[in-house]
Amino acid sequence: MRVNSDRLAEKLWFPPPAEAVLPDDEVHVWRASLNVATVQLQGLLDLLAPDETRRAERFYFQEDRNRFIVARGVLRIILSRYLDMRPDDLRFHTNRYGKPALDCARKHGEWLSFNLSHSGELALYAVARGRGVGVDLERIRPHIAGEEIAARFFSPRENAALRTVPPEQRHAAFFTCWTRKEAYIKARGEGLSYPLDQFDVSLHPGEPARLLSAAGDPAEAGRWSVRELRPGPDYMAALVVEGHGWKLKRWQMVLR
Repeated sequence: MRVNSDRLAEKLWFPPPAEAVLPDDEVHVWRASLNVATVQLQGLLDLLAPDETRRAERFYFQEDRNRFIVARGVLRIILSRYLDMRPDDLRFHTNRYGKPALDCARKHGEWLSFNLSHSGELALYAVARGRGVGVDLERIRPHIAGEEIAARFFSPRENAALRTVPPEQRHAAFFTCWTRKEAYIKARGEGLSYPLDQFDVSLHPGEPARLLSAAGDPAEAGRWSVRELRPGPDYMAALVVEGHGWKLKRWQMVLR
């Protein structure tokens, strides 16, 4: 059953159109491999700004350094398609919580937002216009002590729900919950300044992806939409978008 589910999920990712058109009522998620040929790696490195290059150089392991370079270079290529700019001309800034944004995020009067997440050999990029967006991707690792982490960071309601999940599904449920929580705080743009145990997301297998409640703000849950993403075998991901009534498009990035 899991194999069939993975095959079905794989069919949801399509080659991107020749022109990147992003209507207000669409959210685009791009999937990219972080494993590239040496010549492609050098080309992506050449796109980065000096501060990004310095960040890459701080990684101790070459594999981590290369994956950072690819993730940031591909981000520039994707955003450049929407903004009709050269990838190396894009400039970024971060808010006080560290969330990046474009200095030139406006085109045709609309705010262009984005978010990036990478884990293992994959990266996901979410792009929207005029609405907040957050995406989180995690490679499912069997050795992660999910229930111990949940006890520290999940809300009481989430921990109670996790205990009702059948043991053979509990590890996947942990990653379901984790990615939805991470995507939500990334969409808010406040990082870990917003405590993970102060809001609740759905996590039970078969339950719709939702933000259930947020402490101190009864209307907050209604502001956001949550989608589960299946980017590949042994990966879990979630997308959180401000507002409702939007359509999701999934694109597969191919470097040439």
